[in-house]
Amino acid sequence: MKSTILVVIAALFWGLSGGVAGLLTAYGWDATNIAFYRGAMGLVCVLIWLGIRPRNSGILRPRVWVWSAVAGLGVAGNFTFYFISIAEGSVAVAAALMYCAPVFVYLLSCILRLEHPTVKKTASLFCVILGILLLTGAYAVTPAEVTPRGVAAGLLSAGSYALFIFGFKYASPHASPQTILSIAFTVLTLLLFPVAHLSQTVPRDPTPHWPLFAFLGIFGAGLSFIIYIYGLRHTTPAVASIAAMVEPVTASLFGVFILSETLTVVQLVGMGMILITVTTIKSTPPKQTPRLVER
Repeated sequence: MKSTILVVIAALFWGLSGGVAGLLTAYGWDATNIAFYRGAMGLVCVLIWLGIRPRNSGILRPRVWVWSAVAGLGVAGNFTFYFISIAEGSVAVAAALMYCAPVFVYLLSCILRLEHPTVKKTASLFCVILGILLLTGAYAVTPAEVTPRGVAAGLLSAGSYALFIFGFKYASPHASPQTILSIAFTVLTLLLFPVAHLSQTVPRDPTPHWPLFAFLGIFGAGLSFIIYIYGLRHTTPAVASIAAMVEPVTASLFGVFILSETLTVVQLVGMGMILITVTTIKSTPPKQTPRLVER
């Protein structure tokens, strides 16, 4: 139970980060630059931690580099394809598709025999996806908001989400979180730098916005992913992906209390479905994942 709670806490930070990113976008920042600086500042945080606590880092193990790089590729893909999906379609469609990631994770977990399919997990998955559809309003989009490129990018975003879950899952038994995240965020930063460098949409006076970027780096990238990796060590990928669906709930509440947005009754029902499902999953003792033996 404790491990699943850690995943939920990480998702809460991600939801708040989504709200902060929305503020930065409103201030004139380009989405790709926000994603790049979030990853870059997160990299600085975990490198400092790695410098302070370098013992038992596992940094010399090839398997750690491979899976951490896979995780970094997944995070970069998730950020990038999500923004492309928004640009090509709508926020509702992009969010609904990205948060279908638990479906990918659940199917892959069963194929890889990391866990066995159960009626409870399948029902939880169905409820959380339905809640996402209601919360995002994807059920009421117009045909103009659904484009082939937008749908493709949204599905790639979900696939990337699943990719970083498995990357972190397989890397976590072999190295410290600071090592895994240092490698992952380095890959992310290198991948996003060309895109962010070419996109020069920056406000004239960016100085007042750096505290928001500091929040993104510390809580939205550094601390949240550290907590997430600790949670993943003793939580199955499918349960972790479902528990992390509190992220859109947090982002929606941020919009209500900070951005003065409103939620409809249907959205509140969707939010309730997500929270009830996550609470049910949280109360289920996680199956211990065996530690992979290094050869």
